[in-house]
Amino acid sequence: MLGAVVRLRMRVIRRHLRIRGRRRCPRPRRGGGTEAEEEEQGPREPVLLVSGMGGSVLHARRRSDPKFDHRAWVRILRADADFKKYLWSLYNADTGYVESLDDDVEIVVPEDDHGLFAIDILDPSWFVELLHLSMVYHFHDMIDMLINCGYEKGTTLFGYGYDFRQSNRIDKAMVGLRTKLETAYKASGGKKVTIISHSMGGLLVRCFMSMNHDIFSKYVNKWICIACPFQGAPGCINDSLLTGLQFVYGFESFFFVSRWAMHQLLVECPSIYEMLPNPNFKWKEKPIVQVWRKNPDKDGTAELVLYEATDCVSLFEEALQNNELKYNGKTIALPFNMAIFKWATETRRILENAKLPNTVSFYSIYGTSYETPYDVCYGSESSPIGDLSEVCRTVPMYTYVDGDCTVPVESAMADGFVAKERVGVRADHRGLLCDENVLELLKTWLGVSEKTRRRRRVSKLQVMDVPCP
Repeated sequence: MLGAVVRLRMRVIRRHLRIRGRRRCPRPRRGGGTEAEEEEQGPREPVLLVSGMGGSVLHARRRSDPKFDHRAWVRILRADADFKKYLWSLYNADTGYVESLDDDVEIVVPEDDHGLFAIDILDPSWFVELLHLSMVYHFHDMIDMLINCGYEKGTTLFGYGYDFRQSNRIDKAMVGLRTKLETAYKASGGKKVTIISHSMGGLLVRCFMSMNHDIFSKYVNKWICIACPFQGAPGCINDSLLTGLQFVYGFESFFFVSRWAMHQLLVECPSIYEMLPNPNFKWKEKPIVQVWRKNPDKDGTAELVLYEATDCVSLFEEALQNNELKYNGKTIALPFNMAIFKWATETRRILENAKLPNTVSFYSIYGTSYETPYDVCYGSESSPIGDLSEVCRTVPMYTYVDGDCTVPVESAMADGFVAKERVGVRADHRGLLCDENVLELLKTWLGVSEKTRRRRRVSKLQVMDVPCP
């Protein structure tokens, strides 16, 4: 046991030494690299990294106490308690915003390190560093790779984290992204920006492009999209509204937010509704939700009821009609929120109307070779469900398709744009951010190379589509 602790501590010390070593390297010029490297590779164009669902550090601040600043997401220690206390929220139909249950609490994204801190290591505590809990190392490997290629924070490298509870088209998110693009453009001396988005971040970027087409064309040169659920994530999202979402599995899950606590957030979360499967998309096989139910007219005989996964409103309404939580001694009803659903329907229209500017090059990376939930089934023939509210306390069974464990390949590939290249990489949803093949693709598309080579996780298989014209 003592030997294991010593080895872990030495790993942390070695990492700090590597970081200090990098700081002693020749200082990059304004373009991001040393003078010799810039002559060889040319000046860097700025890169903006955009996170996805759950991919930003969130801080809780109290309006009554300017000194109060508490990291509410992500936390490994006290995760569940702080999540319920600060992040549980209700949707305000008048404003379109999600608001914390505690009126004194405001949720903000820290802007440290030019936006990179919020999307790097999501729990930057000493405990996580000591144990090297890779599950919260988000854009970390990609940021390291880009810096090793000569990019410089605040000049050619920026991050954009946001309150992922909110809608992907909410004003605050749109204004924040515009400000980041303008900042990166000006800081690099008027060079257009390459956006690298992950997961739901791709939907946020697409909303911005649809609603601010001219601005997008003015500031953006390339958009590299990783694991975006362009047409939704049928199995994962339908089930998340009914039973919740689990970010961490195995032993680590005991330290993190429970599935039930996450469920109570997602029921009031516009961004989740916006990732429901697109009803207008021509799926190869329409995803479905199945429920084994007792038929009271036939002595409780089990019957299999089918719902198209693109039209589950009636199921959501009945299953969630009695859903509620307790907060500070109060009971708060959390049924399926039709106001959010209507908002999300308009968001889907905006997403479908997005047009890629002729001046912007689009690239897509998606995960393959992992079982990805598609159809969902609750109950069984031998143990049918009586009242549909029981669904919310049922362990689902899935039918799987090819994907990254979260987003099906079919959805990730259906961007509707003329792409420079689409590439499938054997990696899971979060693993794509640190996969060696993905990082090599980024370097190729950015036209850069690293000063030194370091070992990273390599996927066993790479599947490439024929490049589009």
